[in-house]
Amino acid sequence: MTPLHRVGSALAIAVALSLVTACTAPAPTPSPTPTIDDSAANTPPPTPAESVAPAGGSDPTCETIIPAATVEDFESLGWSAEQDDFRVGATIIDGGLQCVWADHAGPATDHVQIFGWAPIEQDAAYDAQDNLVGEGWVREDQPDGVYITENPETTISTDENGYGMTYLFGDGWVKVADTKQGLLLVVWGD
Repeated sequence: MTPLHRVGSALAIAVALSLVTACTAPAPTPSPTPTIDDSAANTPPPTPAESVAPAGGSDPTCETIIPAATVEDFESLGWSAEQDDFRVGATIIDGGLQCVWADHAGPATDHVQIFGWAPIEQDAAYDAQDNLVGEGWVREDQPDGVYITENPETTISTDENGYGMTYLFGDGWVKVADTKQGLLLVVWGD
């Protein structure tokens, strides 16, 4: 074999080995995305004794409308709540609040949880329900109240049953969560 052939053979072997190594090298491990333990959403709702507003006339807060264990889970991920007015469409419901739980200090993301609660008079509840249905939301009458959920054709994020953002209208109150299943975590005022 001539020196030129040896160099060519060595180069071919080196290229082949580098291709084999590149193809078999382990892929980098992606950094884990924080997730929220949804097991609480799969449990039955708390009994009324566990979910009523605290004595002493306290107002609802982002930390009290959902279970303390859920707040601890969010905080352990570095999440916090941003509080806003409770809205049904463009209508603000006085006395209520809507909370967006997320890592607000981190980069922008769609990993958020939304929970809200407000007192509402019956006439205002009927108007809010009619307005949502008029905008294409879907109404379901159930024993525990009236559910109004996003149109499944336009919702972005859904629970395991296909429900996106959902309102639950009860006797003198309304709740909201980013999914119907998430409503189980809104325990204020039950």
